[in-house]
Amino acid sequence: MSALLTFMKKWFPLFVSLLVVTIVHPAAAIAPLLLANPLQGTDSRDSFSHGNTYPAIALPFPMNTWAPYTEPAQDSFFYQYRHDHIYGIRQTHEPSVWIRDHATFSLMPFSGQLVVKEKDRASTFRHEGEIAQPSYYKVRLDTWKATAEVTPTERAARFRFTFEPSTNAGIVLDVFESDKDASVEIIPSENKIIGVARNNSGAVPANYGNYFVIVFDRPFTTSGVWSDQAVETGGTNMAGRHVGAFVEFGAGQDRVVECKVASSFISPEQAERNLEQEIGGADFNAIRQRAEQAWNAALNRVQITGGSEEQQRTFYSALYRSILFPHRVYEWDGEHHPIYSSPYDGKIHSGVMYTDTGYWDTFRAAHPLYNLLYPEISAEILPSMLNAYRESGWLPAWSSPGQRQAMIGNHAFSVLADAWVKGITNFDLSVAVNATIHDAHHGGIFGMGRGEANDYDTLGYIPYPKTGDATSKTLDYAYDDFCAATLAQAAGRPADAQAFLKSAMNYTNVFDPGSGLMRGRKADGSWCEPNDPTEWGGPFIEGNSWQWSWSVMHDVPGLIKLMGGDRNFGSKLDALFHQEPAVQVGTYHHLIHEMNEMVAQNLGQYDGGNEIVQHVIYLYDYAGQPWKTQGRIRQVMNQLYQSTPDGLPGDEDNGQMSAWYVFSALGFYPVCPGSDAYLIGSPLFDQATINLSNGRKFVITAHDNGPQRPYISAATLNGQSLDKVFLRHSQITAGGEVRLEMNSGPDYHWASSPGSRPPALMPALQP
Repeated sequence: MSALLTFMKKWFPLFVSLLVVTIVHPAAAIAPLLLANPLQGTDSRDSFSHGNTYPAIALPFPMNTWAPYTEPAQDSFFYQYRHDHIYGIRQTHEPSVWIRDHATFSLMPFSGQLVVKEKDRASTFRHEGEIAQPSYYKVRLDTWKATAEVTPTERAARFRFTFEPSTNAGIVLDVFESDKDASVEIIPSENKIIGVARNNSGAVPANYGNYFVIVFDRPFTTSGVWSDQAVETGGTNMAGRHVGAFVEFGAGQDRVVECKVASSFISPEQAERNLEQEIGGADFNAIRQRAEQAWNAALNRVQITGGSEEQQRTFYSALYRSILFPHRVYEWDGEHHPIYSSPYDGKIHSGVMYTDTGYWDTFRAAHPLYNLLYPEISAEILPSMLNAYRESGWLPAWSSPGQRQAMIGNHAFSVLADAWVKGITNFDLSVAVNATIHDAHHGGIFGMGRGEANDYDTLGYIPYPKTGDATSKTLDYAYDDFCAATLAQAAGRPADAQAFLKSAMNYTNVFDPGSGLMRGRKADGSWCEPNDPTEWGGPFIEGNSWQWSWSVMHDVPGLIKLMGGDRNFGSKLDALFHQEPAVQVGTYHHLIHEMNEMVAQNLGQYDGGNEIVQHVIYLYDYAGQPWKTQGRIRQVMNQLYQSTPDGLPGDEDNGQMSAWYVFSALGFYPVCPGSDAYLIGSPLFDQATINLSNGRKFVITAHDNGPQRPYISAATLNGQSLDKVFLRHSQITAGGEVRLEMNSGPDYHWASSPGSRPPALMPALQP
């Protein structure tokens, strides 16, 4: 009986999760655009995140995004689903609530008496009067008896404001407050407002600004400019730290007012060019149709059948979120050549530039997803990263729009290596290798490179408490060095590859055989005391020893050996999920939102709302226990992800959380970016077709799939038996079909032998 109770205690929560799923009904064919929900993840607070997202109305990988905001302009949590006032619709570039927005302004309609200040112009609204699609946003503003609509292009947008009969109708422009002077100018003869926003919250050159142009479809009856100190009716110019403008249209029966808006980081003239290139004379409905076509084309890179409609909504909401970042900030000159204003050196350059992303998050699944589904985008991102290196002296780590102090590691190494091994090679490999060598041995402002390079190179680890987050940094650097070795090997530089390969083994220096986990270590070689693997902070960032100990993506066989072999490794993974979800706040000194979310998930010490453990469930595949990967993956997908405003775990982080879901729902995942292997999990849908950019199709068919059938009992690849737990990138891009036979109980034989596992990566790099 005791054995039965132990078994039930361990596995009953998993069984319940697999059983408690929406009953599956065949979903009608709905355009993927209509399945994606921009409101997913918007019901968040700083103490507990359900995504920390905003409804982003934009094209895939845009320069600009448009979004309503329910909080004061300076609040980075600017759209909160539970609140019932809207202050305006803003152009936003915010990549994260923890990074803040930059280069932004807003438009807001009003009726009756003129109001310009934020609190005065706010309107109540109800979600019943709100429509949010990736290509279109509409909201009924009850206070002003008006409706606002917006539809985007990459660098521009069309607005439509519909007013009920009233004594007056108008629109307020707010150029948000900043520490540098902005400006507005009204040109009544052209129904136009121009200006520049300089509210940049990051490190940018002194001349960096967002130049905008707004053209209305009719003359103004009244117009003016305003600041916090004054409203000048009839005024046409104003400059200052917080300025704006207003236009009014008087009374009348024709109560629909439209305008078109474009912006540029280069110049006012380029903003005009962007407006002409992307909108020209096209009306609102034409721009909306173009946006819908662009989104359906992007989302149809994956076509799914089966599952419930809610699961399909969650999938396409995740795919939509995955491709909103990074932002492309290059523009097209008069001869249609790409140019950009560098957020690093302030100069105008020919070529491409992407920004607004954090590589600590996105190297894991977001960039691998682009390499698989959107390689043409990766082919622009990679040279952009080297442009950032040339212009700032460092590869980007967190850019928004310039270099940022945020998180740890040199994960640009990973992004470059993953693309290279997957055949996206249109960047200067020699420059990339030189950049990795430079950044690995030097440190700079904003946390660039490695400020701890001397300790890491001489001790083979980063000591704590001399350096905060020391063990996390050691693990991240070791993985990044594997990626740098991959690049050096490809460039025919074996000495550099061997040096990086050696330091890629530094993870072994922070493994404590006594606890069987990674641990903080002092400069004299002794372990940090006391040792509580549930304690957050100290030598770990945003987590603890339980979560960080698996961050050896490049040498899982080596980690298995350190932990005592397959059986012990599997037991240790089990223990991660079977621990109490207890938290010791450690050097954080209080509960942070990641801690609260981990406790609420009740998955032991597994924190599905943070990136650190996103690959961990797939590690069972390396230990000959793939059925545990299959069951756990299905559990986490069903438990933590929905298409609703509270349907995301943790911070969404530039598409990373969503990309994890997209891969996992397809049935495979890139555990080690920088290698070409995807580890097999448990596909959510009966069939998924990947429409590859090369014109081929790769189909994942899960026969006899269902909410209670997560386990694989057999598989074929292009009709041939498949008894391996991984697929190679080349097998997918060649086109074909993997067919999985699904079952309700674990199959202990399929792909569980040593020969079924992915090959070791570290020896394969040696010349």
